[in-house]
Amino acid sequence: MDDARSTRSGLDLAVGSAKTKRPMTGGRIVYVVDDDSAVRNALSGLLRSVGLRVETFGSARDFLSSAHADMPSCLVLDVSLPDGSGLDVPDELRNLDVPLPIIFITGHGTIPMSVRAMKSGALEFLTKPFRDDDLLGAIDVALERDRVARADRFDQAEARRRIERLTPREREVLDLVVAGKMNKQIAGQLGTAEQTVKQHRGRVMRKLEVDSVAELVRVVERASGHAQSGAVLSRES
Repeated sequence: MDDARSTRSGLDLAVGSAKTKRPMTGGRIVYVVDDDSAVRNALSGLLRSVGLRVETFGSARDFLSSAHADMPSCLVLDVSLPDGSGLDVPDELRNLDVPLPIIFITGHGTIPMSVRAMKSGALEFLTKPFRDDDLLGAIDVALERDRVARADRFDQAEARRRIERLTPREREVLDLVVAGKMNKQIAGQLGTAEQTVKQHRGRVMRKLEVDSVAELVRVVERASGHAQSGAVLSRES
């Protein structure tokens, strides 16, 4: 790695961290991997000139073994590297559970190469020499995509954390409420008193930190990672 890490002491550094910590929104960082020091220096200067943090690496190995800041990020990656093809890096990142948006750059691009890059999930494939604006535009899109993805992952983890607070019986009540069942129906299905169901339901609402059934359903949707279309909401409080 070329850039000093002394400024990273205040960051939460983790690879594939499962922490439910709100992603940082005050900064953005671009990782640059290229074996040409002149290219690294030029890209670093360009990105810093528009207010972006930059960390540069001369090989995929150095980048993959480094810690990554918990803030919106993206990777500018050369296809040809001394320790193998940059096209293999997306798979390595997936194995590490580090879903970074990638912008590939190359001095000798081919159609098969670009097709493979895009199939790997790359956001853009630029052939050197490329216009500064083209790279900066792609980076803006990549950083915003990563910001949204990080926020979504946080919301999903937070929703799951709340649901994990529930007892097994409260989880049963939750599932039936989300399915649109009334308290009387839930009591009959669970073989308990309607008043008991109301008490469980109240605890479910408190533990999930919601004030309505609509909000409760949204927490369940976030935890599952997708919307539950067609759910019928009970009007009972």
